[in-house]
Amino acid sequence: MTILCVRFQLPPMYEAALPGLLGLLEEFTPVVEALPPDGALADLRGAERYFGRDAVELASVIRVRTLALHGVDCAIGAGPGPMLARMALRQARPGAVRAVTGEEAVEFLAERPVAELPGVGRATARTLCEYGLETLGRVAAAPLSTLQRLVGAKTGRELHEKANGVDRSRVVPNGISRSLAAERPFPRDELDPARHRRALLSATEELGSRLRAVDKICRTLTLTVRYADRSATTRTRALREPTAHSAALTRAAYEMYEALGLQRARVRAVTLRAEGLAPAEQASHQLTFDPVDEKVRRIEEAADRARARFGPRAVMPGALAA
Repeated sequence: MTILCVRFQLPPMYEAALPGLLGLLEEFTPVVEALPPDGALADLRGAERYFGRDAVELASVIRVRTLALHGVDCAIGAGPGPMLARMALRQARPGAVRAVTGEEAVEFLAERPVAELPGVGRATARTLCEYGLETLGRVAAAPLSTLQRLVGAKTGRELHEKANGVDRSRVVPNGISRSLAAERPFPRDELDPARHRRALLSATEELGSRLRAVDKICRTLTLTVRYADRSATTRTRALREPTAHSAALTRAAYEMYEALGLQRARVRAVTLRAEGLAPAEQASHQLTFDPVDEKVRRIEEAADRARARFGPRAVMPGALAA
């Protein structure tokens, strides 16, 4: 076991703490891949040789250090490759390490639902389940030619290999992801457009706050609306100018929502994703003589300071739009 998949127990909207936690992992290995908003992959092959300990022992040390230095607990999955480490993490309790060895891989995968396999989307999982391939064990036993007829040549080959424990993926060192997402599920399928818009407002304020916390701007915004029948609609829009301001993100989100023309749609959840992230110093802001715009920006700065001091719930959703 040489790969760790770590999920830090961060409070919502505290992604700004992730760079410091990644720095802690980089004290053990330079091969660290960020998985925002609260996770990371770490390749410990060199660290095992250097420290004379295996990955599970190093995982325990990492957990103790995150608690001592950052006050953050974590759950950790360990495996011979990124795929198994990610899947092991699903079964790891907070404060514990779930390890899967290469010898255990086939048995571990056999009983897992096909939807748990990284890279398998809902459409692919639904297609496989329609043909009785609900578990990875059944997928592994199915002829390769059958899988390729069902999901395509390339996807079928990759699916067959992964179900048999063959993982060709690698940990790719990177910085913070070039996208951030905020999801707002409804407690029940929601018909009211006003509640849809309220969820969008809450999501854009979260995205704006998180972007500003890590000194980033975004160039595009993607809206995904999931419905009661499990279908979804996705729309992407390039912003007029790269921004991290919640008001601009809210306007874009509302425009995309209105363009969908939903008529009595039963909505299960809405998700907004800010994409094309870049450093905030690269932002260009169109000068304006509108005092309302400047007032909103000052209120936004004050709200960010309040969140930083008192936590993410210090400012109620919609306060900036009031």
